[in-house]
Amino acid sequence: MQKRKLGNTGLEVSAIGFGCMGLSYAYGPAIDRQEAIALIRAAAERGVTLFDTAEVYGPFINEEVVGEALAPIRDQVVIATKFGFKNGDAKAGFDSRPAHIREVAEAALKRLRTDCIDLFYQHRVDPDVPIEDVAGAVKRLIEEGKVKHFGLSEAGAQTIRRAHAVQPVAALQSEYSLWWREPEQEILPTLEELGIGFVPFSPLGRGFLTGAIDDSTSFDSTDFRNTLPRFAPEARKANQALVELIRKIADHKQATPAQIAIAWLLARKPWIVPIPGTTKQHRLVENIGGTDVVLTADDLQDIQNVVASFTVQGGRYSESNQKMVNR
Repeated sequence: MQKRKLGNTGLEVSAIGFGCMGLSYAYGPAIDRQEAIALIRAAAERGVTLFDTAEVYGPFINEEVVGEALAPIRDQVVIATKFGFKNGDAKAGFDSRPAHIREVAEAALKRLRTDCIDLFYQHRVDPDVPIEDVAGAVKRLIEEGKVKHFGLSEAGAQTIRRAHAVQPVAALQSEYSLWWREPEQEILPTLEELGIGFVPFSPLGRGFLTGAIDDSTSFDSTDFRNTLPRFAPEARKANQALVELIRKIADHKQATPAQIAIAWLLARKPWIVPIPGTTKQHRLVENIGGTDVVLTADDLQDIQNVVASFTVQGGRYSESNQKMVNR
């Protein structure tokens, strides 16, 4: 597994990480705890060193599983977790007050079975707490040795600049993929200027870019994709054409659509580290295989032509969920 550095902070991780959220949250019922632990350890055995979790995934269960899975190899991996919601509940609203940030850090350290959080993200921007106060709170945790690096998630360019001026931001985590390219407008240039790494979540379009989902796919009643406009049956049917175009490129490269989607992100910038998640061993192997796919300039132009010719149907979030993305 190749390594990459997230920005100028010296934080080195594997070329792709593992997004642990889906093991216990958002995409239907949590998988068996021992299965989740086995999957995390399998990722580590294959060279993955960045593992992403958050207090709200469960809540709390995901951090506990990650902590148990990685305890035997804690010194070999980078664990990222997040703060920013009341009582670890995304539906309860924001809470990035400095005192609460400290409370979350202390609790996360216990659940993760560690004495230091490698990368501590603000999960979503809190409109009621100045970002300077947030950055200052994390800075104090870094000075105390409880956190190593500060991160932001779904933050806008000006918010990133203001935070970075108080405490250097190691990484921004936001959605970015072949079917959500909005970060290219302002975010990527800002990160490049400031020397901040980028960790795209949902690099496979919440599973859609794998080619395994179509308009007849039925999601579990607890799967939050049921609430997303671009996962409505009619949108999935229309968006299938994008996957088929990507599949043609994948066939030419003797790869899968998922591997092309990952390879494309890796080719964008050397400081981009996507974090695909999965609950299946064979998908884990497939995703890691994306790091071995080399895209030529012609390949990248072909992909650009495909994406430019296609308009994705359906919004990224429902109106209620969109309120959580406050930049």
